[in-house]
Amino acid sequence: MRAAPFPSVNFRPDHIVVEALNQAALAEPAVLAQLHESSRHTGQSVSSLALSARLLTRGELLEALGRYLGCGWVEMTPERAPAELVGLLPAGFARRHGVVPWRREDSHVAVLARDPCDPGLAGRVAFLIGQPVRLVIADPAGVAGLVQRHYGGETGPVETGIGGGVGESREPAREELAVLAAQRKVVDLVDRILHQAIEERASDLHFEPFAEALKVRLRVDGTLREIETLPGALALPIISRIKVLADLDIAERRTPQDGRIHHRHAGSAIDLRVSVLPTQFGESVVLRVLDQSSIGLDLGELGLPAQMRAGLEERLARPCGILIVTGPTGSGKTTTLYAGLRRLNDGECKILTVEDPVEYEIDGIMQVPVNLPAGLTFASALRAFLRQDPDTIMVGEIRDAETAQIAIQASLTGHLVLTTLHTPDAMGAVTRLVDMGVEPFLLGATLEGVLAQRLVRRLCPDCRRESVSLDGALAGEWAPVAGPALTAGWRASGCPACRGSGHRGRVGIFEWAPVFPELREAISAGAPAQVLRRILWEAGWRSLRDEAWRLVCAGEISLEEAMRFV
Repeated sequence: MRAAPFPSVNFRPDHIVVEALNQAALAEPAVLAQLHESSRHTGQSVSSLALSARLLTRGELLEALGRYLGCGWVEMTPERAPAELVGLLPAGFARRHGVVPWRREDSHVAVLARDPCDPGLAGRVAFLIGQPVRLVIADPAGVAGLVQRHYGGETGPVETGIGGGVGESREPAREELAVLAAQRKVVDLVDRILHQAIEERASDLHFEPFAEALKVRLRVDGTLREIETLPGALALPIISRIKVLADLDIAERRTPQDGRIHHRHAGSAIDLRVSVLPTQFGESVVLRVLDQSSIGLDLGELGLPAQMRAGLEERLARPCGILIVTGPTGSGKTTTLYAGLRRLNDGECKILTVEDPVEYEIDGIMQVPVNLPAGLTFASALRAFLRQDPDTIMVGEIRDAETAQIAIQASLTGHLVLTTLHTPDAMGAVTRLVDMGVEPFLLGATLEGVLAQRLVRRLCPDCRRESVSLDGALAGEWAPVAGPALTAGWRASGCPACRGSGHRGRVGIFEWAPVFPELREAISAGAPAQVLRRILWEAGWRSLRDEAWRLVCAGEISLEEAMRFV
């Protein structure tokens, strides 16, 4: 007899039992609905109520659940399990989850479980045992007795029925997570992935959990690429290992956490900034690879054209005012700011920075990390800085009106302020600050210059190829009016040197807007951005597009890459 359809619901414990009994046609849908309603009012599980009402036998219940869950079932729990199998599981894990390795079956181990649909349980057992497993549902009381006999101690509460804990996601205990994280194969796997990320010059390493898998991706030269798909059972051990390395709370899996890993690679110190975020299928982890060599870059090594670099260096030498670096996330703004600070850090001036977080440590500079729980924000740090007798102040980012006002005030009172904004181009920074409430006349009096920048992928010099099929109409439409003619277009190809990507490394595209008297007057008068750009253009200013086109014509980047970012 085909079972009548029963309303589909989320698979909480009693829902699983109801669906299993309905599928096995062991009770009418109306009876199951009544049992479910009674369960909600009495607190007893559906299985306990069904057994008490003698609607079915315990064997029928076990068989129905086993068939529904796609696992085996046994009506009579064995009195003992083989010692060589029992020893494969840590006692604490077995007691907590109510599992006992029972017997070998062909290529896997059958494991008795009081709760076979506990999410992720099969994967964690297989990982600890080191072999494929098949969960077998058995009488909870019988499994509890078997666990106590072989592993001792107290097991979790056992209900007389089945389903009192079925399907409930149990958060693994701290001790269990520590055991998983310390497994040699987990340690080696995490070390191998970190090694690969650093070797491939990745800026970010992503661990992304899904229903059945853990995806590992690298961001290299601004582009994400999947390098590995691991079994979902490895997600918890791997994430726990990373949290141990970052000194995070491995048992806290419900709230975001941030930490830092100090890693040694080929004799060099590498810092990894760790961000952990709870998701539907577990914790997502992103590691930002902080290349310590980048803090040693001088302004001359950033790739700035000579005229732009000279203008920026001249403004950095001024005693007061505000200099802004602008661009999207990942465009290298922090690296540029650090290069400027390095130029100023001569031991004769006091430099204070407030950052969220402090990415690199610089000798001779006082660096302050934002701490929101403690009330330490960009704005509150800036107010405190003004009482610390600084010469130069670096603000990691201006995010709100209060920070903007204090930064302007600091530059008015004899301090050089360096900061960043997220705007599409240099003059967009003026518009953004005015929108934040900064008076145009104050901005005009303090702003010394804005550097807009992008980071784009450089064509691999070993395999780039001249493109005969370059869209001439498209190139002509995109090219700057005053730009040079494109004599040859180049495209990415792919070779072993660039790991088949066609690109190797990144190059900066810059737009430098120094503030000179005519521009300062226009800013003070509240002129719109298009007017400010016209004043700059008439003074010989080169836009981001001008610089991108120069690199396209030089064969350093492809036209497609330039159009993606500028």
